[in-house]
Amino acid sequence: MSDLEAIFIGANRQPHVSSVHATKKIIAYGAGKTIALWDPVKESHHGVYSTLKGHEGEVTCVRFIPDTQLLVTAAEDSTVRVWKFINDQETCLELEDLCSLEGHTESIITIGLYRDIFVTGDSNGKIILWRTSGHNVVRVHEFQSEVGVLPLALAIQEIEKNQYVLALGGSKFQISIYTFTLTDTYDATVDFNLSALLEGHEDWVKALAFKKQSDGDYFLASGSQDRYIRLWRIRTNDLIDRSDEDESKLTLLSNKQYKFNIQDTQAAINFEALIMGHDDWIASLQWNENKLALLASGADTNMMIFEPDTDSGIWVSMSQLGEISTKGASTATGSSGGFFSALWFEDSRTNKEYVLTNGKTGAWRKWTRSLDDTDGGHWVQELAVTGSTKKCTDISWSINGEYLMSTSLDQTTRLYSQWLLNADGTSRTTPTWQEFARPQIHGYDMICLATLSNTRFISGGDEKILRSFDEPKGVAHILKKFCNISIENDEIMPESASLPALGLSNKATSDEVSADLDDIRNKNYQNRETNDTNNITFDILDTMVLPPLEDHLQRHTLWPEIEKLYGHGYEIASVDTSQDKKLVATSCKSNTTQHAVVRIYDAETWQELKPNLRLHDLTVTRVKFSPCDKYLLTVSRDRKYGVWTRNLQDNSFELISTNEKAHSRIIWDCSWAPSEFGSVFITGSRDKSIKVWRINDDVDCIATSKFSSPVTSLDVHTKVINGKLLVSVGLETGDILLYTLDNQNSLDLVHTVDAKSTPDDRISRINWSSFIRNGKALLALTSYDHSTRIYSFNVENL
Repeated sequence: MSDLEAIFIGANRQPHVSSVHATKKIIAYGAGKTIALWDPVKESHHGVYSTLKGHEGEVTCVRFIPDTQLLVTAAEDSTVRVWKFINDQETCLELEDLCSLEGHTESIITIGLYRDIFVTGDSNGKIILWRTSGHNVVRVHEFQSEVGVLPLALAIQEIEKNQYVLALGGSKFQISIYTFTLTDTYDATVDFNLSALLEGHEDWVKALAFKKQSDGDYFLASGSQDRYIRLWRIRTNDLIDRSDEDESKLTLLSNKQYKFNIQDTQAAINFEALIMGHDDWIASLQWNENKLALLASGADTNMMIFEPDTDSGIWVSMSQLGEISTKGASTATGSSGGFFSALWFEDSRTNKEYVLTNGKTGAWRKWTRSLDDTDGGHWVQELAVTGSTKKCTDISWSINGEYLMSTSLDQTTRLYSQWLLNADGTSRTTPTWQEFARPQIHGYDMICLATLSNTRFISGGDEKILRSFDEPKGVAHILKKFCNISIENDEIMPESASLPALGLSNKATSDEVSADLDDIRNKNYQNRETNDTNNITFDILDTMVLPPLEDHLQRHTLWPEIEKLYGHGYEIASVDTSQDKKLVATSCKSNTTQHAVVRIYDAETWQELKPNLRLHDLTVTRVKFSPCDKYLLTVSRDRKYGVWTRNLQDNSFELISTNEKAHSRIIWDCSWAPSEFGSVFITGSRDKSIKVWRINDDVDCIATSKFSSPVTSLDVHTKVINGKLLVSVGLETGDILLYTLDNQNSLDLVHTVDAKSTPDDRISRINWSSFIRNGKALLALTSYDHSTRIYSFNVENL
């Protein structure tokens, strides 16, 4: 009955948070406390298709085990989990939880891998060496890092049969080199020793990667917060340079070698090359599998590929991907950019080479180039996945139901819509959901939003202020081009918006400095672009042949701010707009009766209407206008609801009903039934129940349903379907259930969404689109697991 249409969820800001499967080419990455799965090779742009549940803390490390069907993940919950594909077929892309490994007691922050051996390090300095055998994982060895060393990077390399080198980088500037030998049974180590401390870096070492040149000859690349990459050469036995053993040679001119033994094997490490190019911290390193080339990601929002020059042997940057660094912008100055992961692989099916990385905004960047140089060897940036990086808090469909807006504690408001058309106007074979705009990039956590029209919305957050925004012409044009959404008021739209460097308010870029604010508010101004004031944002959006990339979303899809609404003394908790879009009702967080009021604003004049609505003692968690605009419903942490009638003449409100014991715990959400079903509303509570209420001479409870966990969100579809109400219920556990309510007040469970596709945390808001296409209704939700999800339901047979 239900299909998962889209998952939008951002990657965690960790350098070890992602991995690509060698044959399936599936990327797994940590997203909140889940692991998101994405196929970047498919041209259908479906994005994330599944999330894995199991961890209780933010996922920090993700690695596929080579030549196996296993995935290893680690998190801040101090556990290591092993997952396996459901079967060995190349087409099977689903994984299941295999086991959980105990041993760490603190947050795990780094992982290293070599074939069937992997090593994990936690924030207390404990390092554990593991080995996989089939579907079994055994603990081989554990030790403590040196005092004062926080392990940030680990790498393993076998240099002779069963003889290994383990490199550890961290919060001291040296790189610790450990050596060990595995026993024949591979379940224990022999002669585990600290054999060398490599000196040279001037700051914390955050990335390490080994590369085999030939038998007995290896490279170790190290990346540091000092912005440099150092290459170290490891040689064994006969390949070791013995010239430094010549007592007649001047030792001051020789390159220091760190020599050690692993049982009967001699080894030596020396500094080979210093690689410069990045302007900020090095985050991750990845060697190319087929040639001597190194990919590095950095906090300067750059991906750089280094190769040795064929003539001189000097390592130089052959390709630079990402963004041009802003002068003075760095991690020390609060730069908003930065890349973390570095993934590099080839795919024979598409005959392409891929480079991928995740950034601070949670979005992935993807570049490809042809393996046969048909594109001239140039890298081309392609669409990748986007999503929030913190708890998602609210959603709202546009009035016509054709696009969805969501807010998050990552301080953004995002717009999602269905990609229906190609740039040439032809229909896409398989429509998919994409992020088409980022209307608000703010300096405060966002809590709630509501649409005022198809081109205007209002949002609130921890700032204690509500802000309203209008759609710019550039965004309207791409929504028309790719989503077939009609353009409204094109002649009075500003072309685009920009965010001042020291401000929180998005400004319309087509305004003159002296533009009359009243004209802007009343939409009476015309574009006043000149050659001097013209900006490139509109032109960039207007000439796109694909939906916006992450670079465009951050810079060119902002919406200009129209008005600010003041009055609340604490963080905004809820906002709703009347059906005629003339009023805005809001509430804020409160522990006292004084601030637990609902404020009403005129959406045309932006003036606050008096008096405030006073009833509740604690935070009003939800305000909701009825479809007929006759009533306003309020629910609160104080466990009671309030029903207010609206006087359409003067927009005053009168309390007509309240219930001091509507629920036994906090009421988290409420929703109204369509008008044709009568004056019916539903409330959902932390007491694990929903209650259906009907307004007659009094307000009566006509139906109740109990659940296994607290109800945190609910919504009733705007249409009566086959004589029944369609009610969606979201729980604290992330479960989603669908109920119907008929005229006999029978509340029946008709569908439970498969747990494999539901969130891994509390559902903060659930919302039906008014749009029903081909017998399918769309349901969107936001969750504390950082995701925004869209489902479709076949409602014809209800």
